[in-house]
Amino acid sequence: MNDFSTSGPVTIIGAGLAGSEAAWQLTRRGITVRLHEMRPRKMTPAHRSGNCAELVCSNTFRADHLENAVGLLHEEMRRMDSLIMRCADRARIPAGTALAVDRDQFAALVTEALEQEPLIDIVHGEVTDIPTGGLLLIASGPLTSDALYERIRELTGEDHLSFFDAIAPVVDAESIDMDIAFWKNRYDKNVGEGEAGDYLNCPMNEEQYRAFIHELVHAEKVAFKGFEDIPFFEGCMPIEEMAERGPDTPRFGPMKPVGLDHPVTGERFYAVVQLRRDNRMGSLLNMVGFQTKMTYGEQKRVFTMIPGLEKAEFFRLGSLHRNTFIKSPALLDGTLRLKKEPRILFAGQITGVEGYVESAAMGLMAGRFLSAMARGREPQAPPADTAHGALLAHISQTRIEDFQPMNINFGLLPPAPKKDGKRRPGKAERRRMVSETALASLERWLASAA
Repeated sequence: MNDFSTSGPVTIIGAGLAGSEAAWQLTRRGITVRLHEMRPRKMTPAHRSGNCAELVCSNTFRADHLENAVGLLHEEMRRMDSLIMRCADRARIPAGTALAVDRDQFAALVTEALEQEPLIDIVHGEVTDIPTGGLLLIASGPLTSDALYERIRELTGEDHLSFFDAIAPVVDAESIDMDIAFWKNRYDKNVGEGEAGDYLNCPMNEEQYRAFIHELVHAEKVAFKGFEDIPFFEGCMPIEEMAERGPDTPRFGPMKPVGLDHPVTGERFYAVVQLRRDNRMGSLLNMVGFQTKMTYGEQKRVFTMIPGLEKAEFFRLGSLHRNTFIKSPALLDGTLRLKKEPRILFAGQITGVEGYVESAAMGLMAGRFLSAMARGREPQAPPADTAHGALLAHISQTRIEDFQPMNINFGLLPPAPKKDGKRRPGKAERRRMVSETALASLERWLASAA
């Protein structure tokens, strides 16, 4: 391998989830870091502050249990001293079995940890060119500035890929009609006796639902000339795009009423809109699954058709932003290094992983790989039967023609046996078996890498 050992700082571009995590991992191993972040001097269309690791879409890190692949990823990160998971656990707010955070507290905690670390020099201002010499991590995220993205495109020699990502509205909790809305978790999961659920539900009958869907489909949308053929990522599909696939599609997605009978009357509903706490106080609520490309005026008109939201006040309306990623299988090796110039690594959503946790996980891996390189060692990826190893394999080994952004899922991991002796384990048990195998494999890898 090339000898990249150095006593100088490792440069990181981008203090989002991936860049922040990578910087933290490097300093845990005594490596100095120069962390570049253009905000607040230059803002993006989606960010509101200059804090590190600001969450711009949902405020949830999704399921936090071992029967879910992202829950496995959480646990692997915790076992590797993840700053992102440490701060997420401290900023946690009620959300059933999901790990949701107070977004402002979370970003403040990450920022405070990095600012107090003497081995990190945070430099504010836009980076418009690729630094020459030294170890470099590009973790500029899906909202990479136009100038830097052009330099990345020149560096990689590949045409960029892009898609649009959508953000859901946030509502003032006090403006919701609580004579109509009710608190409840689906099937009352993770709710103790006498406790209310973590989700506020706005119920609809069939007539209300049909009228809402009609207006949703026919509402005025934001126009993007020249980008008409760019797809949306399935995990952030705008609600009106979903409705255009079929009028009942939202009822099998974010508006699914199953398990949400009224807690007092037992009434069953045709559809339900759920809202989740967006901050610890519960004064702000996020409309779950309601990413949108409607104009601001149309959002207010259409969303106030939802029972309980007739007088809703919106703290933030939904919006779209460009999301870009590189052709990682053609460009990166299994340790996130650029094949043509291995002193440069990429991490985060720009590599083609999707989701907060996945982005941070790739930052964690990049930090460990860079620390090995800084000491003149060859970086070693974790086994493919771990969640981290499975993600690395996805972005480096998938056929280029099939490559699309992806969340962690059990389909990326080796399956558990469908039979345990004479007994056939159920789906949840098989998933836990996969998770337990992954965690044991991770522990062996960590021991060998120590």
